[in-house]
Amino acid sequence: MPRLFTGLEVPPEIGMLLSTMRGGLRGARWIDPENYHITLRFIGDVDEHTADEIADALDRVHRSPMPVTLEGLSSFGSKKPHSIYVRVAPDPEILELQAEHERIMQRIGLAAEGRKFTPHVTIARCKGAAAADVAHWLSLRGVFHSTVFTARRFVLFSARASKGGGPYLVEEAYELNRFAA
Repeated sequence: MPRLFTGLEVPPEIGMLLSTMRGGLRGARWIDPENYHITLRFIGDVDEHTADEIADALDRVHRSPMPVTLEGLSSFGSKKPHSIYVRVAPDPEILELQAEHERIMQRIGLAAEGRKFTPHVTIARCKGAAAADVAHWLSLRGVFHSTVFTARRFVLFSARASKGGGPYLVEEAYELNRFAA
């Protein structure tokens, strides 16, 4: 059974830029730059038939390329941080694409995503790091210059069952300039 999710890839040059922030936090497990992405819809473990149905349904998504703005650093888990991420500006085009993926998954029969969509790029898992250390790390890197790139496709990723962080494989890629005006 594949574990699937949809997302936007982070271009290699942006990944290398983000990777320069790695280090300096005891207990953090840093994500490799080639695994940086923006999850649009986590799907989870599905059988092969459902995976094929998902891939076919996603092929009917028609959107234009969209700007992606990386705008700062933060962490998930306020009292006990579990990951550090780069914030992605909640651009309407990204939000609409994510909402379309959600509708597709529900039409296929998957349960609705229970979490509110917060576009981000996870750069570290920090379950072993103290909250004060995470706060200190974030304060030292408070000056983050916005970076913008253009997403030209979204992908259907697969992941091995693990604690997160990759490796992720691109199962299908869907161009965002198909049928665009």
